[in-house]
Amino acid sequence: EVQLQASGGGLVQAGGSLRLSCAASGFTFDDYAIGWFRQAPGKEREGVSCINTSDGRTYYENSVKGRFTVSSDNAKNTVYLQMDSLKPEDTAVYYCAVGTCSLILDAAPDYWGQGTQVTVSS
Repeated sequence: EVQLQASGGGLVQAGGSLRLSCAASGFTFDDYAIGWFRQAPGKEREGVSCINTSDGRTYYENSVKGRFTVSSDNAKNTVYLQMDSLKPEDTAVYYCAVGTCSLILDAAPDYWGQGTQVTVSS
């Protein structure tokens, strides 16, 4: 059974930082891409970032480039999303997902876990 456990969300002031973690189990970790999409109230889901755990290639949605960094620890089956210079418009529920980076960045992955709330105050 695929399981993705996201954590690390919270409330932070604009300009601050948070680090999200996604602990994965139930599949061969480095056979798939893992990433994040988000959904703000009243808005459609939006792909955020993705990493190919087999070769470390990373991808980012334009609005987070230069501010967010995705990484993986294959020994721990965990993916991280370091979020710096946070803005109020980053406020959303962030979901960890597994599949291909194309689907994850389209916010249409095959599997995703429960979300973690990120709130950025102005």
